[in-house]
Amino acid sequence: MPLALVRNAWAVNRPLTGAGVVLGVISLAALVGLVVDPREITGQGAWAKPARFAFSFALYAVTLMWLLTFVRGRQRLVHLISWVTAVAVVLEVLWVVRAAALGTTSHFNFSDRFTSTLAVTMLVIISITALLGLATIVLLLLQRVEPPVLAWALSLGLALALVGMAVAVPMVISPTGAQEAAADRGLGMPIIGGHTVGRPDGGPSMPITNFSTAAGDLRVPHFVGVHALQVLCLLGLFLTLGPRSLGPRHRVVLVWIVASALLVLTGILTWQARRAQPVTSPDTATVAALVALAGAVAVATAAVFLHARTTPPPLSESPG
Repeated sequence: MPLALVRNAWAVNRPLTGAGVVLGVISLAALVGLVVDPREITGQGAWAKPARFAFSFALYAVTLMWLLTFVRGRQRLVHLISWVTAVAVVLEVLWVVRAAALGTTSHFNFSDRFTSTLAVTMLVIISITALLGLATIVLLLLQRVEPPVLAWALSLGLALALVGMAVAVPMVISPTGAQEAAADRGLGMPIIGGHTVGRPDGGPSMPITNFSTAAGDLRVPHFVGVHALQVLCLLGLFLTLGPRSLGPRHRVVLVWIVASALLVLTGILTWQARRAQPVTSPDTATVAALVALAGAVAVATAAVFLHARTTPPPLSESPG
């Protein structure tokens, strides 16, 4: 990130800018760790998860900072959301970094009292972050953000990010059948939950994302939901600039089509993972659902453009 851009962002929102910079540095350091540290945790490089988490949360911090610039007249609340979110995301990543440094897992790890306390604390912290995201949606809806297409893109994007966060909840609060069976045999439950369905975490996986290629993986819908925020923000900006043939209402409808599609896609991917099906090996039912979704989006989008061609926008409505 260029230094001038960081300075401008710092002037607008210090806590979220600081969080973004800190997390960016951690992400780069974790990438170095992947090169120099040969250790593996659950089948991936020890520093792969810190790198992904730091980058993802840095992106969230920067995006939230931009969203909050549209909020007017509620600076104390914006200040609170910024500071609490900034501290929360940095603590979440530092927790993951600590586990990687120790050569153990972060999430799902309840092997001792201290680690269990950390896990529960982090769950509470990320829940607070989600609630602050919900508060931001309310603030955006109360504002008169112009143009309307951008207002809807921001609010729907953040709402989908919260859905993506919710998808992750069962991963960390629901023990697997194997874990419950081990507890029944008196072996305790040092690991509670997991992101894969149908087999223990680890094993064959995709590069970079580490999504399982041998079992269902709830991180897939979690990823799609969380990063739908950036997709819709970019879409809102694009539709704000053009195309000129679309009126304001048509642009809003397009945002709703894409948001609905991303929500349904998150649901399909969750359904797929819950059936212990790898994202790389969809069965006939999953493929049919994806094809139906793609067809519905194509038809709806074509209908919007056709209506825009046959119904010019009123003269009172600006093309932007």
